[in-house]
Amino acid sequence: MLLQLDFDSDIPIYQQIRNQIVMGIAAGQLVPGERLPATRALAEDLGVNTMTVSKAYQQLRQEGYVASDRRTGVVVRQREGEAPPVPRETIDGLRLRLCELRLAGLDRAEILRLCEKLCDEEVR
Repeated sequence: MLLQLDFDSDIPIYQQIRNQIVMGIAAGQLVPGERLPATRALAEDLGVNTMTVSKAYQQLRQEGYVASDRRTGVVVRQREGEAPPVPRETIDGLRLRLCELRLAGLDRAEILRLCEKLCDEEVR
């Protein structure tokens, strides 16, 4: 699993790890049942503290993207039935991005076209 961290970003490292794993799952690069690297191994590969990776994995577990136990480690969860509710932070982040696009001069139709384009790119 290749993760690209930006140590100069305002986004915390654990959040960057979480975000990239979520994007990998959404893109099909990480499939249900696939084992993620052990906390210590991923921390060593990325050059970060094990607590940083642990925090990212904990957030992913809470959000239902992964499951873990002592025998299997951390694995991507199979989505079953109804999708979990969208976290409040995600909605607030989207709202902020929409406001930024409006302030950049895009109207509703342009924003929707951009969203459709991005969604189409994710499917590929």
